[in-house]
Amino acid sequence: MSEEHLRQQLREAADAHRPDRARMLARVERGMHERPAADEPERRPAVGWVRIAGITAGVVGALAVGGFAVGSALRPDPAPRQQQVAVSPTQTPPQAGNPLWADGSVDPGSNAYWAQSNVTFKTNSQLTGLTVELRVAQTGKVNSTGHWRSLPADDFTESVTERDGFLVYRWVLRPGRSVPVGEHVFAGQYNHAEGGRDAGADDYVVTGRTRDGQRVSVDGDFAEK
Repeated sequence: MSEEHLRQQLREAADAHRPDRARMLARVERGMHERPAADEPERRPAVGWVRIAGITAGVVGALAVGGFAVGSALRPDPAPRQQQVAVSPTQTPPQAGNPLWADGSVDPGSNAYWAQSNVTFKTNSQLTGLTVELRVAQTGKVNSTGHWRSLPADDFTESVTERDGFLVYRWVLRPGRSVPVGEHVFAGQYNHAEGGRDAGADDYVVTGRTRDGQRVSVDGDFAEK
């Protein structure tokens, strides 16, 4: 049963209920004309009046309570409380004249045996060329366990090689594909020797080309800022 249907039934019940006024007045009138029996003390009529008054008050009270219940049910629902929701601030895109911004960081989900290095970059121009290279220093037992990027996999050729003491992850945008304006992530995953690994020697470079042919590049490392 819907809320609106319930309200309609309560309204109809309230309108249909009318106290039998004539019957109540007749009962009061009979009480006024009753005479006490000869062997009964004169205080009996007072008791009768108290009883009648009690009955009348009870009826009136019941009607009042019933009216309050119906009125409460028919009263419109209070307006819902407004709620404030905290929203995380959006990250500021690169400023005009600086098409690329990038940052390197070790993922917080890394542990004493395994790690993930993230290269996050933003571009305020569509790119028709892009190469991302992540170099992880061979600090002991470093070997690749995978990699991923937030852009479509089919748009890139990917490779992982070992060169000059580094594990090198490389992503190259395929011809005819493009990188949209926004923030993008490229990540390399690897095992390493037990313990806290020092990422101070790791680095990255992001090189791109805008639609008008401008070449842009940004690089950095993973040292604590």
